[in-house]
Amino acid sequence: MSRPQAGSPAEAGAQIRFDDNTLLPLLFGDHDRHLVRIEHALGVVLRSRGNEVAISGPPSSVAATEEVLRTLYDKLKQGLPMGGGEVDGAIRMATGRGAGGTEDAAGSGARAEPEAELVLRTRKHPVSPRSPRQAEYVRAMLGNDLVFGLGPAGTGKTYLAVAVAVSLYLAGRVERIVLSRPAVEAGERLGFLPGDLKEKVDPYLRPLYDALYDMLPADLVARRLDAAEIEIAPLAFMRGRTLSQAFVILDEAQNTTPLQMKMFLTRLGEGSRMVVTGDLTQVDLPAGARSGLRHAVSALEGLGGVAFVRFGNADVMRHSLVTRILEAYDAGDAHTPGDDRDRDPAPRFGVVDRSS
Repeated sequence: MSRPQAGSPAEAGAQIRFDDNTLLPLLFGDHDRHLVRIEHALGVVLRSRGNEVAISGPPSSVAATEEVLRTLYDKLKQGLPMGGGEVDGAIRMATGRGAGGTEDAAGSGARAEPEAELVLRTRKHPVSPRSPRQAEYVRAMLGNDLVFGLGPAGTGKTYLAVAVAVSLYLAGRVERIVLSRPAVEAGERLGFLPGDLKEKVDPYLRPLYDALYDMLPADLVARRLDAAEIEIAPLAFMRGRTLSQAFVILDEAQNTTPLQMKMFLTRLGEGSRMVVTGDLTQVDLPAGARSGLRHAVSALEGLGGVAFVRFGNADVMRHSLVTRILEAYDAGDAHTPGDDRDRDPAPRFGVVDRSS
């Protein structure tokens, strides 16, 4: 129970009592570093004594801090991991902010409801959204047959898509996972690569392997790859196939051509779900080539059963400097005439679902 405390009109106070003392070292962090992180992010003062935490600060910040602490405590009771990323995620969820600390563009800053139902179970560790935008993305993937995840690197587009795929596969809701991406170098020409076909294409698919190995034991991944229940293949191998009862992910889709994108989207078979991810500001196609992702967005937006989730720079989950780097590049691009193919239309954030 929390109870209001007396204070000045600009200040408020609350006190939270926790039932399980054994979880408090994890909740507070080494040398109370998690509490310090919350204080700095929300502008409150936290004082812990025994199994109680007293909160003082602006009323809205006190309410958000209560929600953060309760959310983190509930996660610990469920056996979920606790670290700086989880603390930052709880703060973003409680305040409706993007990762960069600004109000999330999806809403008015209202606090989101707890996302316990969005925890994705994998063999190694559970995965849960760390921002309101990520929560909308997970909901979109669980509720739609075709989802486009658009935005800069580091926002969790691919990682969360693989997490949803793994969780549905382990739950028996799909029979296999198919991961694909175009084999296009990022601004380089590597020339001839030695080895057999698998060895030639694996470097392009490494991010997908990395996500899988983070969620499943290596021996299980190897067995499922041998059994073709998990398939990782370049986009060129998709032609002529019908993918049924599968969770299909196309990563780095900005490097497809319109014909490749059409070919890929029409592979969708009975009982399957498809997620397409990409960043329209990082197109590596030859000069003058049109991105198939851009073409698909303009052609399919408004189509029933298709959802679009757009991430912004504030949703980047990497080092905070990455967000500022992206903003600096965007500011520079706004003043520099450039190639049309490297530009996204006017940004629109959040989920657009025209399924009705």
